[in-house]
Amino acid sequence: MRREPYSYRLDPDVPPFPDDRPIFVFDGKCVLCSRSTRFLLAHDRERRLRFVVAQSPLGAALYRHYGLKRQDYESNIVLEKGRARTLSDGSIRLFEIVGFPWSLMAALRLVPVVLRDWIYEILARKRLLWFGAQETCYAPASADRERFLS
Repeated sequence: MRREPYSYRLDPDVPPFPDDRPIFVFDGKCVLCSRSTRFLLAHDRERRLRFVVAQSPLGAALYRHYGLKRQDYESNIVLEKGRARTLSDGSIRLFEIVGFPWSLMAALRLVPVVLRDWIYEILARKRLLWFGAQETCYAPASADRERFLS
């Protein structure tokens, strides 16, 4: 999955999009992912983050580009400065982006990545069973619509 920064700009299947701020690509039908998005919208006081629903044309193209499964969306993507982070590293980075006190979650990097990602993968596989799925993709409130890319 490791690629050069901004490699998606050279991929003809990925439509151009503004990438000057961090972007969170998430499963819009997953209740846990949608709740996480609402949390990020509420706590990102500097409004740094942009969002992409995985089921959108841009989201699907990014999943293809990074070789991630588009059927189950078992990992979110955090794009920042042209680099993609997935699994536990992406989640920890989101907490850092929203700032204090949530940035203290960066201490989880002290846990070996193998263990962090193993826990993340269990949660990702079971998230629809444990938290449920929505019939339609997450729709932002009108005040937040400009932060969503499609």
